[in-house]
Amino acid sequence: MQILKNDLLLRTLRGEPTSRVPVWMMRQAGRYLPDYRRLKEKYSFFERCQTPELAAEITIQPVEQVGVDAAIIFSDILVVPQAMGMEVQMIEGKGPLLPDPIKSARDLGRLIMPDPEEKLGYVFDALKLTKSRLDGRVPLIGFAGAPWTLLCYMVQGKGSKTFDEAKAFCYTQPAMAHRLLQMLTDTTIAYLKGQARAGADVLQIFDSWGGLLGPEDFEQFSLRYIRQIVAAIKEEALTIIFAKGAWHSLEGMAATGAHGLGIDWCIRPEMARQLAGPTVVLQGNFDPAKLLSPVEVIRREVDVMLDAFGGQHHIANLGHGILPEVPVDHARAFVEAVKNHVLREDHVL
Repeated sequence: MQILKNDLLLRTLRGEPTSRVPVWMMRQAGRYLPDYRRLKEKYSFFERCQTPELAAEITIQPVEQVGVDAAIIFSDILVVPQAMGMEVQMIEGKGPLLPDPIKSARDLGRLIMPDPEEKLGYVFDALKLTKSRLDGRVPLIGFAGAPWTLLCYMVQGKGSKTFDEAKAFCYTQPAMAHRLLQMLTDTTIAYLKGQARAGADVLQIFDSWGGLLGPEDFEQFSLRYIRQIVAAIKEEALTIIFAKGAWHSLEGMAATGAHGLGIDWCIRPEMARQLAGPTVVLQGNFDPAKLLSPVEVIRREVDVMLDAFGGQHHIANLGHGILPEVPVDHARAFVEAVKNHVLREDHVL
């Protein structure tokens, strides 16, 4: 078994004492790095995802260039709908397009329940290769989209600020919506278990659009399925739930038994702690746009954030994915500020 030289993230998620707060950034493997952009010019998005050598190279870039305490595998949440038989395109400057969205029972009938080894084996191969190349430097994070967020794209057919069509689908055809959500849940469980077998130390569930639902609807269309996923995988790997904007349900997410909960910048750490309870690890919550500030401002704001979390049961991260226009030295300044932080005694929670 490989010995980790830096296991800060794992020890934090297990509730063990650490010398400092671990730090990584959502979407750290990608678009803001010049080396990534050079690969982007040569290979299409899904070529980068589906070629283990490229995915491994991209995954490791921020470890070497920015100094983060964990690697997160380069992939995309929409590989799951793709594996289930849907066409997924990535349109430059516009985002994902699913040209034949789910609207009816007939559309639902087109979907398959995939064998992850057959349809998503390239992700497992990328994880294995990355694990080998990391050689114990830092832990490796795998991930999947939450069923609700995947449904949003599969029904809407593209990105949206409101996903009204996806919500209307759930409200007008609830039985069909729940059938699709359960299919996604079962596929995601098998997929994440495969990621753990392939070497992922931590598994994160991204519910990017959870915040579009009120508390009751979040329970009905999202959390009840996340609960199933966490119950199935939490013995296989450490787990983090990140449901952007769904701060109202932090208590329910903590009750799933997940080791960590991601939060965005729109909730104060003190309130998040009150809702989530004293022992669950909170991850976040630096506003990604603040990385466009001058470096001295970034350092000062990182200190403010870390003091607010009190240095306990916390993983420093952004409140959402890093923006493409962030300079690499600003990302590095964020990471270094976390590593250099000295906690003020009066801020220990």
